[in-house]
Amino acid sequence: MIDVHCHILPNIDDGAADFDESLEMAKLASRDGIHKIIATPHVYDEKYTIADIIKRVDRLNRRLKQNNIPVQIYPGAEVSISLDPAKIPKYTLNNTKYTLIEFPHTHLPSFAGKILAWLIAKDLKPIIAHPERNFSIIRSPELLLNLLNNNTYVQITAGSLTGDFGGDIQYCANYLLNSGKVDVIASDAHSPKFRTPVLSEAAEIAATHLNKKASQRLVSTNPAAILTGDEIH
Repeated sequence: MIDVHCHILPNIDDGAADFDESLEMAKLASRDGIHKIIATPHVYDEKYTIADIIKRVDRLNRRLKQNNIPVQIYPGAEVSISLDPAKIPKYTLNNTKYTLIEFPHTHLPSFAGKILAWLIAKDLKPIIAHPERNFSIIRSPELLLNLLNNNTYVQITAGSLTGDFGGDIQYCANYLLNSGKVDVIASDAHSPKFRTPVLSEAAEIAATHLNKKASQRLVSTNPAAILTGDEIH
């Protein structure tokens, strides 16, 4: 499996605090069957450039190799929709056209559709991060569905499906999954102790809603396409 949304880089955001935590997260991922991870630190401004993120990814990969942990890290970012839109194209997933976009948890901004359309016009492929955890979308999932087209993608969090964020979020995640609008399941992991980098349990739950092949597409096939910049089918 491949995790395309994970806060595994140490000492950069609210994810891993240091290399020890990063290594523990990688061990958990490996045991769960995840061997490729896109590191997606929060980007609200230009405090960290993509070059900074790449350097941190390289350092972490060296540590993983030194400790014989069979996980490869790739550079990316989770970009806040509040960032200047002109800056967003700098922060893509593994230097592809895919970019992971985060809305505020509290609401869906009125300008969300305009920014997504602007990104698409710039030949980017926005992936909306964890919309099932957005209060506006929880109340009215059709708000998200109205934003979607063939060039906009949806990532839900594994813990949402397993109930880690509560019943309302779990219900919304199931609704979006059953609607056929979910393209990828990711961990959005922040720690080796909570919000962990684990996908297998969510994949099993997804298989009960869809089927095993469709579930694997959400944790393996589509993430692999994102990683290489290929089309998601």
